[in-house]
Amino acid sequence: MNREGKKREYRLEKSPADRTIMVLSGKGGVGKSTVAANLALSLSLQGHKVGLLDSDFHGPSIPKLLGLEGTTLSVEGDRVLPATLGELKVVSIDFMLPQRTDAVIWRGPMKMNVIRQLLEDVAWGELDYLIVDSPPGTGDEPLSVAQLIPEPTGALLVTTPQDLSTSDVRRSITFCRKLSLPVLGVVENMSGFVCPNCGHRTDLFGTGGGERMASEMGVPFLGRVPVDPAIVHSGDHGRPFAYFDENTPYTEAFQDVLERLVRSMEEGSLEEPAPPSSEPRKGVRIALPLAGGKLSRHFGRAEEFVMYDTDPEKREILESERSAPPPHEEGSFPRLLSEKGVDVLLTGGLGRKARAMLEEAGVVVISGLPEDPPEELARRYMEGNLQAGDNACDH
Repeated sequence: MNREGKKREYRLEKSPADRTIMVLSGKGGVGKSTVAANLALSLSLQGHKVGLLDSDFHGPSIPKLLGLEGTTLSVEGDRVLPATLGELKVVSIDFMLPQRTDAVIWRGPMKMNVIRQLLEDVAWGELDYLIVDSPPGTGDEPLSVAQLIPEPTGALLVTTPQDLSTSDVRRSITFCRKLSLPVLGVVENMSGFVCPNCGHRTDLFGTGGGERMASEMGVPFLGRVPVDPAIVHSGDHGRPFAYFDENTPYTEAFQDVLERLVRSMEEGSLEEPAPPSSEPRKGVRIALPLAGGKLSRHFGRAEEFVMYDTDPEKREILESERSAPPPHEEGSFPRLLSEKGVDVLLTGGLGRKARAMLEEAGVVVISGLPEDPPEELARRYMEGNLQAGDNACDH
């Protein structure tokens, strides 16, 4: 899909849609793809021009949910034509794999390049909405989409009621705030089971956890939708409930969530509330490991760390601080940055365990960067012009 000879800037010049909604979750298995697929389809059936991008390269679910498995994409000129379900336009990496069982084994830079191509080289047309189904967590795929698309509308977060899920969604909210990505709201999925025979409700995974978490984090709560065996059946058989108009407790609750989301966006009233006073908003603190005054290719061999306090809206560096590295013990470097309140780490390379520890602490990690002056890298990050290569250290 590359167009040879064309030099590309990092951020797209224009978004494919008037509104871009990223559907995120902190943990897998919470029904995020079901929400994304039926949100896109519902908007399309209301007469909107909608695209659905499945950016989960390692576990694409959208083709199965929409009954589009086995679809292959065609090319017209230098543009890829998306698959369609009614008027909905759909693109997934699953459409491009020779075999359904093929595994996608890509590092971060490859993912970013492919996401860019799926956004830029697909014949989306003029869209009212682009819905992006993201993989669980806060890794390369959602980070690439948030940075590539100019001013995405925001993120819709899906959780289940139990603490195991809501604790991970808190990290997704932190991720959104660090990228200045508005949080459109939280959906509490699998919130109770309503017996289809007697109507009795049983809270299989508890209830209210998503609403409590949203309140504590200061983001809108859009509603609860219950566990429903009919939805499991519709997903397994590629019969999305939004398209086949199945009348169940789930679909009724889902339509309430959808109406609130759309009404609030159209009225311009869905703004993220201020966080609780105990957690005031602040600028973004960017850290870089240095060696010889330039970015260190190896996080664990840093001679010092420089930290910039920045204003992401004005794209300005406000203050800087330098810190000597701690004694080289396992976990000491990630612990230092966490204690220093770092939001974003820019590095040449780092090991998997260090990355996991930093992401667990809510730090956004971007690796594979060149040995350039640290202030220049920090400014390019704020401007959205930072291009990463291969991780230089992965042990």
